[in-house]
Amino acid sequence: MSYALVFTEQYTRRASRFLKRHPELKQQYLKTLKLLEINPFHAGLRLHPLNGKFAGLHSVSINLSYRITLELLLSDEEVTPVNVGDHDTVY
Repeated sequence: MSYALVFTEQYTRRASRFLKRHPELKQQYLKTLKLLEINPFHAGLRLHPLNGKFAGLHSVSINLSYRITLELLLSDEEVTPVNVGDHDTVY
């Protein structure tokens, strides 16, 4: 079962800025997106739900320092990235 990645215009701008600032992370970022598409529950992504003001969102890891926050709709099999950046930026 694969999931559809749904990119908003706002996320696309954020991701573009992120990749301009961190070109060395491009391959890890693309690998993370591919894993999300294939299986968002893959252990390497370290998917976890968020609490507080981010309740309803989930987070996955690009590496130890960088995250992608996302909306995960299981019924529609859709993953909508919301933000990308380091821990302090996305939280």
